[in-house]
Amino acid sequence: MSLQVSAASLATHNVQQGSNRRSANFHPSIWGDHFLSISSATDDSMETDLIDAKHLELKEEIRRMLTADINKLSKKKVDLIDAIQRLGVSYHFESEVDEILEKAYNTDHHNCVLTDDENIDDLYYISLQFRLLRQHGYKISADVFNNFKDSDGNFKSTLIEDARGMLSLYEATHLRVHGENILDEALAFTTKHFESMGTQFSTPLAVQIKHALKQPIHKGLQRLEARFYMSIYQEDPSHDQVLLTFAKLDFNKLQKVHQKELADITRWWKGLDFAHKLPFARDRVVECHFWILGVYFEQKYYLARRILTKIIAMTSVIDDIYDVYGTIEELELFTAAIERWDISAIHQLPEYMKLCYQALLDVYSEMEKDLAFQEKLYRLHYAKEAMKTVVKNYFLEAKWCHKKYVPKMDEYMTVALVTSAYPMLATTSFVGMGDIMTKEAFEWLFNNPKMVTASSVVCRLMDDIVSHKFEQKRGHVASSVECFMKQHGATEEEACNELQKQVTTAWKVINEECLRPTSVPTPLLMRILNLTRVIDVIYKDEDGYTHAGVVLKDYVSSLLINPVPI
Repeated sequence: MSLQVSAASLATHNVQQGSNRRSANFHPSIWGDHFLSISSATDDSMETDLIDAKHLELKEEIRRMLTADINKLSKKKVDLIDAIQRLGVSYHFESEVDEILEKAYNTDHHNCVLTDDENIDDLYYISLQFRLLRQHGYKISADVFNNFKDSDGNFKSTLIEDARGMLSLYEATHLRVHGENILDEALAFTTKHFESMGTQFSTPLAVQIKHALKQPIHKGLQRLEARFYMSIYQEDPSHDQVLLTFAKLDFNKLQKVHQKELADITRWWKGLDFAHKLPFARDRVVECHFWILGVYFEQKYYLARRILTKIIAMTSVIDDIYDVYGTIEELELFTAAIERWDISAIHQLPEYMKLCYQALLDVYSEMEKDLAFQEKLYRLHYAKEAMKTVVKNYFLEAKWCHKKYVPKMDEYMTVALVTSAYPMLATTSFVGMGDIMTKEAFEWLFNNPKMVTASSVVCRLMDDIVSHKFEQKRGHVASSVECFMKQHGATEEEACNELQKQVTTAWKVINEECLRPTSVPTPLLMRILNLTRVIDVIYKDEDGYTHAGVVLKDYVSSLLINPVPI
């Protein structure tokens, strides 16, 4: 039975202790009970049946299009695969697309298949095919782009007349790995040209270019990108109406599933009443659900989503306890209680911590029941150990903050990569997945694989770059920006530029780790890749999670409130 902590007793504690507490003045949730009211709306069962039947009919028609003449990768087939992926429905056709691309790669794994005499100068299709193969883990050679260089080794100036091809090349460059200088050059070349040209291209190409400069396909969230691309695709005279209609129906069907999931999670969150009992913490359960939709949106991952959403919501509160509210003495008690992981440890905690501790143990107890039913209880051990590790490092950062200690970069990153919480979230993201998840995969996670480290680097540094000013005003532990500035005598701008280079390097590592043969099954690597993508989207220009009423509000609305007009 959950421990009851009254709002009155917590309010008294807060008043008594208020003079010793920091405050970040986080804004309250902007959603209220909105998602509870959405879930209460009943669907017309007859209409739902008709939609489901239409959905299935269109799905089979698209499958027939894909499998027709499967041994030939024509331009038309390349376009179809690209559209299927960009419209967010490729999860329905994974085996078909895999078979097509595998045959294409095996035909000529050094160059793109379309590099015959007829297509050798087709920048659009060569770049598109390169991107599709790389996205599926095939290490297709970047040498194919040498065909687009002049005798001086520079990209041909005539390419700028082919805006569609340039955009395709730009998107392909984001799949680059270490040592691919030609793709580094191609990124610089295309970016410089697009930024100088502004929006001089015809619509909707200009809209795509502007969007791509801010959010490349490879770093975007599939659901957000699909919603954006639908408006582009339907303006293309050559679009396939069957595919477009299917994508819209599929988006709306999934949206209803996600709304119901969020309603259940919101009821759980409202029951905890953290907004009133722990008012110093960020109230962001809706944003947490959005975050996890970026990790896996497919219907089959409903259990994994529920587990990971609750864990990230609890982690956010714990983070604020360590960063904002708790005293060193209290945090020491809380860290010891987490290490014990026993309800009897609750009695040593102050009142406000008891609520959080009980809720945390309850979430893992619920997880235990789910895993026991599936006979996968061994996964719980890894999930708990990952959470304990995060909390221990939260406490170390809290001690640094208390002592106003600014570590050197190496020391800082050793701790900060853990407190990014991404190793823990990666571990927990595996817990609710199916039989593809094994003990060996968990052991891989716990041996600091390059993929997880690189993902954590992106998370930590992007967060630090956009949030360090706000956090330093309220007395936060020194970030990588402050650590770098002090260690190297650098300006803030110099520090941020260097850290951004490290983010770029980390993305190359991630790309390389996704190439075949992979260390663990690709669906597991995709969870880590998707976690990284969420960071790129939410923390690109600001801390969109903490300041959730700006950009993130529109993202949430597009995925969880507004259906796509059919």
